[in-house]
Amino acid sequence: MTTTTKNRALDRLDGRLLRPGDTGYDEARTVWNAMVDRRPRMIIRCASTGDVVTAVRVARERDLEIGVRCGGHSALGLAVPDDGLMIDLTPMGGVRVDPVRRRAWVQGGALLGALDREAQRYGLATTAGNVSHTGVGGLTLGGGMGWLARQYGLACDNVESFTMVTADGDVVRASRTENPELFWGLRGGGGNFGVVTEFEFRLHPVGTRTLVAEYAFPPDRAPKAMRHWRDLNAEAPRPATFTASLGGDGLITLGFVWVGDPAAARPLLRSMRGLGRPVTERVHEPSYVELQRRDDTTGRHALRRYSKGHYLRRFPDEAIEAFLSRGSADGRGEGLPNAGLQAYGGAIAEVPDADAAFSHRDTLFEFGTGTGWTDPAEDPARMAAARRCAEALEPFASGVYVNALSDEGPEGVRRAYPPAKLARLTTLKAAYDPHNVFHLNHNIRP
Repeated sequence: MTTTTKNRALDRLDGRLLRPGDTGYDEARTVWNAMVDRRPRMIIRCASTGDVVTAVRVARERDLEIGVRCGGHSALGLAVPDDGLMIDLTPMGGVRVDPVRRRAWVQGGALLGALDREAQRYGLATTAGNVSHTGVGGLTLGGGMGWLARQYGLACDNVESFTMVTADGDVVRASRTENPELFWGLRGGGGNFGVVTEFEFRLHPVGTRTLVAEYAFPPDRAPKAMRHWRDLNAEAPRPATFTASLGGDGLITLGFVWVGDPAAARPLLRSMRGLGRPVTERVHEPSYVELQRRDDTTGRHALRRYSKGHYLRRFPDEAIEAFLSRGSADGRGEGLPNAGLQAYGGAIAEVPDADAAFSHRDTLFEFGTGTGWTDPAEDPARMAAARRCAEALEPFASGVYVNALSDEGPEGVRRAYPPAKLARLTTLKAAYDPHNVFHLNHNIRP
């Protein structure tokens, strides 16, 4: 293709081409992690699947590295290729809901908040993450944990079909009956196979009500309270997702999130009295949309960020001690990262392991540790603290959520997928992206 022909294709975009110096360029290249400060040669703000096709073909013809942006929440800022081409899907943020069929069609650039708002107009929802400005695409392609997962499975378990642009610029559809192997791989395999421009989700009649129970304990009461919390989780009803978090104040907050009629959570609230005497307790009933936005402030943009994660199949007393220590001598002191647990089980574990690329369905808790700061001078100390916290739990780890990977590289990918699944994903990658065009991800090499 001649340069003139290439330029004509760019002139016919439904969206907009941005180059360095253009109005909106710096805003478009800014992502969730403020440590990321890279400058693409061009950004195509795609407004249609046709724009995505054009962007992929232009990038390949000009030998430009491709990054794909939806919510921009990748901790490594993988959406932003230095001197490459960013495919910015954010203009494609539409959500269409059919309340009778209980289906939602979600464009590739939509954020979780848009999906929640549209579905909740009818008292419907599907599993989505816990921060409303997260992209639907990145969350779902990696698996998609959320407050509904114990009732209805992960986000990827609720996808009926994908529309995807391949590395050759072709548009394909994947479902259980059409390109079923690609359908298998897109449910947990990340952004390795192409650019998904539309998701079709099943929706569920969840209503609009929730309950959140949180009990904070000081360090001297934390081990006993956490052991009881762990034991209660083993018998937790499916509407309840148990959570634990450690913050800068040194208190451990234990509790659960309930999606459904709050009255049905009362027996579990009574059981929580066995945790002991908390310093503070809070039981409140946000709407489902409010619940989905509650972490938006702590998950805000403009912070430098670093995180690590593990899957835990077991959580013995020794793991409780390691969690509470956060990799320090006593779990106290300045500069310690936040640490948290979120319970799995229920419908997540009932999906056969071979059904999708997503792995480690027998997880008991997902562990995550992360830290946010503003001063670049703190980078080494902050990152080292998060690594120490994760290392404390490593003896109890049994894999990792691909969406929780940061700078682990190929070793992280091997932790995310068992050998047989990784081999199958490698074969699929070779079929759809043999030249590894889409490698700015947690990469599965063909």
